[in-house]
Amino acid sequence: MRRIVEVKNIKIGEGIPKVCVSMTGENLEELKKEAHVLKTAPLDIVEWRADFFDKVQDILKVKETLKVIGEILYDIPILFTFRSKKEGGAKNIDIEYYKTLILCVAEEKSADLIDIELFMGDDTVKELIEKCHENGGRVVVSNHDFQNTPRKEEIVAKLKKMQMLGADIAKIAVMPRNSSDVIELLSATNEMNQKCREIPIITMSMSGIGVLSRVAGEIFGSAVTFGAVRKPSAPGQIGIGDLNSILKVLHESLNK
Repeated sequence: MRRIVEVKNIKIGEGIPKVCVSMTGENLEELKKEAHVLKTAPLDIVEWRADFFDKVQDILKVKETLKVIGEILYDIPILFTFRSKKEGGAKNIDIEYYKTLILCVAEEKSADLIDIELFMGDDTVKELIEKCHENGGRVVVSNHDFQNTPRKEEIVAKLKKMQMLGADIAKIAVMPRNSSDVIELLSATNEMNQKCREIPIITMSMSGIGVLSRVAGEIFGSAVTFGAVRKPSAPGQIGIGDLNSILKVLHESLNK
């Protein structure tokens, strides 16, 4: 049976997929406004996409900003993410600063979940996971392909590798070229859900054609879905009002 990851009374890997919304403000004032809006929104998790933050290379500013966000969203789990440009993020930083940033956030204990990119390298990923765990943090190991959709076997292999490296949650997002690619992603998700039920997984097929993958997680096994309140942070995200309605209808249909 898959282990459930519980943060602030949100059980990831159980029941309806949890709804996550990303904050993409470029400065503290923008982020504060976003946080106040999200505080009352129908969501489960808030992701701070720190790659959009104009002071992300100032550790002290990152600490201060994360503390402010946490005070506003005190009862909502926060996922800290620096998404590199090669995986769809707003900017790049060198590997040493990336490690410093992740370790600093872990030590501050201001984020409930921390995203670590799989292709930072096995040794780096394992080191960062260990340090996050030492400080009581939970880790989402992620991989984003904005060019295409790998074959099912490759998707499954990546998710298994994330488990092997020590992830608490494994996440993969891919770009579909056609409906067959969406089926490939859903098939891989279903295989992981049926045969490798060790940790929660998050999968999605991006863009408009992949929207089915964002709402069908309870059927195929994806534990979290990403929606938008204002500006989407990735292709294919839909508004959380519509997202919650669809998730509820599917959940009720599955449990009749």
